[in-house]
Amino acid sequence: MILRLAIASLFARALTVGMTILAIALSVALFLSVEKVRTGAKASFADTISGTDLIVGARSGSVQLLLYSVFRIGNATNNVTWQSYQDIAARPEVDWIVPISLGDSHRQFRVMGTTQAFFEHYKYRQGRSLEMADGLIMDDLFDTVIGADVAATLNYRVGDPIVVAHGLASFSEHKDQPFRVSGILRKTGTPVDRTVIVSMEAIEAIHVDWQGGAQVQGQATPVDVIREMDLKPSAITAALVGVKSPLQTFRLQRAINEYSQEPLLAILPGVALQELWSIVGIAETALLAVSFMVVVTALIGMMATIFSSLNERRREMAIFRAMGARPMTILSMLVLEAMLMAALGALLGLALLYLGLFIAQPILDSAFGLWLTIDPPSLREVWVMLAVIAAGAIVSMVPALRAYRMSVADGMIVKT
Repeated sequence: MILRLAIASLFARALTVGMTILAIALSVALFLSVEKVRTGAKASFADTISGTDLIVGARSGSVQLLLYSVFRIGNATNNVTWQSYQDIAARPEVDWIVPISLGDSHRQFRVMGTTQAFFEHYKYRQGRSLEMADGLIMDDLFDTVIGADVAATLNYRVGDPIVVAHGLASFSEHKDQPFRVSGILRKTGTPVDRTVIVSMEAIEAIHVDWQGGAQVQGQATPVDVIREMDLKPSAITAALVGVKSPLQTFRLQRAINEYSQEPLLAILPGVALQELWSIVGIAETALLAVSFMVVVTALIGMMATIFSSLNERRREMAIFRAMGARPMTILSMLVLEAMLMAALGALLGLALLYLGLFIAQPILDSAFGLWLTIDPPSLREVWVMLAVIAAGAIVSMVPALRAYRMSVADGMIVKT
C-alpha cells in the first residue's frame, strides 16, 4: 500500500523527481568513475613492468633505482661494471638478463642502450610484449627504435634521421654519428613510449671520441673504422633479471646485495612500485574526497527537493491523515520515496558508468595507455550504491519528520 502510494506520488511529480534522480545518477557515476580510474591507474602503474624478477643497479635507494631504470627519471649514483654484469649473468639462478645504459637524450627524450633481448623479455600489463607499429627492431649499428610518444611528438617516420645529444641538457650532439629510425613501437602507456632505444654497441660507438664528458678536440674517428672496433661496453646503468624459479629470487637478491667486487643493489620491482605508489598516490585520496562531496551535494539537493514539495503537498498529507493514515505512515511514505529516488539514481549512475567505460576504454588505452576493465559491479561498488540508498533514507528523515508533525487542520488552512 505505502509502496504504491510512494510510486504514484513520484509519477505525479515526474519532472522534479526526474531531475533529482539525474543529479544523483551523475554524482554516483562520477564517484564510481573516479574509483574505476583510481584502481585502473594503480593497476597500470603496477603493470609498468611485469615478468621481471629483479632490477640490478648501483647501490642507492630502491625507489631511486626504479625511477631511473624503469621510469627514466633521475640518474644513477654510479654505473655497474661490465665484469659485474657478466658475473651476475653467469649465476645458475639467472634465466635471462637485459642490460640498460642511460645518460644520453634526444630532444628531451631519454636514450636507452640495450640488446634485442629487451624486446623479448620486457613485459607490461600482466605479461604483454612490446609490438612494432611500423618498421623492425634495430639491425644496424646506427639503427634506433622509438616509442609511440617520441614518434607522435616529433612526427618521426621509419627512415628518418636522429641525432643523439650527449647527456640530458642536449647542448652537445653526436652529429657525426646520426641514427636512423628502423622501427616505431605501439603505444604501451609505459615509459617505453618516451624512450629512444639503441644498441649497447651504439652507445659505445658515439662515445669513441669522447672523454670525461666532452669530445676530444680534433679527433673524429670515421664511421667505417668505428664499425670495425670492439664495442663491448665497460659499464652499464642497470639490468633487468629473470630467474629460473621464483624460489630462487630472494637467494639471488641476497647474493647480489652482498656482492664483494662492488656495491650493488637488487630490488623486487613489485615491492618498489608499491613503495613508489604510496608516495605519488596521495592524489587519489583527494579525488575520492571531491567525488564524495559531489554525492553528498546531490543527496542534500534531494532533501531540499522534498522540503520544497512539502508545502505543495500539505493538502495531500492532510487528506491522507483525514482518511485515517497514521503519522508514521506519512513518514514511511516520504522515506520510501527518497529511497526509491536514490535507488533509481544509483542504478542510472551505474548504467552511465558502464556506458562511459564502453566508449572511453579504447580511447584511454590508445591515448594514455590506461586500461580500464569492464567487469561486473564489484562488491565495493555495490556497497557504494547501498550506501547512497541508505544516505537517501537518512537525509529524507528531516523533511519526513516535519510532515510527521503536520496536523489535519494545518493541511486544510489556505495560506495567503
